[in-house]
Amino acid sequence: MLGLRGCRLGITRPEIIEMQVRAVLEAALNAIDAGVDARPDIMIPLVGKVEEFRHQAALVRQVAAQVFEERGKTCDYKIGTMIEIPRAALVAHEIAQEADFFSFGSNDLTQMTFGYSRDDVGSFLPKYMEKGILLDDPFVTLDVDGVGQLIKMTVEKGRAVKPGLKIGVCGEHGGDPRSVRFFANEADLTYVSCSPFRVPIARLAAAQASAQETIRYKEAEWATLEAEEQENNPNDPDGSSSAGMIMCWSRFPFR
Repeated sequence: MLGLRGCRLGITRPEIIEMQVRAVLEAALNAIDAGVDARPDIMIPLVGKVEEFRHQAALVRQVAAQVFEERGKTCDYKIGTMIEIPRAALVAHEIAQEADFFSFGSNDLTQMTFGYSRDDVGSFLPKYMEKGILLDDPFVTLDVDGVGQLIKMTVEKGRAVKPGLKIGVCGEHGGDPRSVRFFANEADLTYVSCSPFRVPIARLAAAQASAQETIRYKEAEWATLEAEEQENNPNDPDGSSSAGMIMCWSRFPFR
């Protein structure tokens, strides 16, 4: 992800972005004409400074105004950014003031955080795993201790500015069950996105993550109620009161 790519390419060669934005918005208007409720999300990639986002967002709006004037109609659209560079996580509160949504490019964020390249990681990854330096392929299962902390930081900083900020993840991690559990239960992301063949796995993992979170919540709720019950009824230490039995019954289906 180094070099002339992403928003850097868009800033130095704006005609590429103009073409892409025009294509997206014209397709959306065509879809609306066909009866589809099209509302495109346009993501600015590889943003590391809020100034980069502002520049590209202004260009998107300029092209959108031209397309809408030409077509005589408009559509709703949002402009967000991919969080793929560690610096973006550090200044997420600044970017959130400008962006409508975030989406983690988890593959590229992993590359940038580790300093690994997917082009040649296969040349040393097996040896790293053999020697126990890595327990998992970080491009398959998210590194929650490193990359995961950047994700949590981004969510915290972004939603401190915009509490309802939509934040998701786009990458192969979105189809990995362990990673999905982290995204859902620890990072509190809004959605995951992954390649088509991983969608069934991702849906199952998301459902399991939701169920696990519900169980944890109910267990914590039960522990609190049980403690209150014992405090209020010191002569009933075994929790055999009617209130205790009702709480136990309501808790049972989650086991």
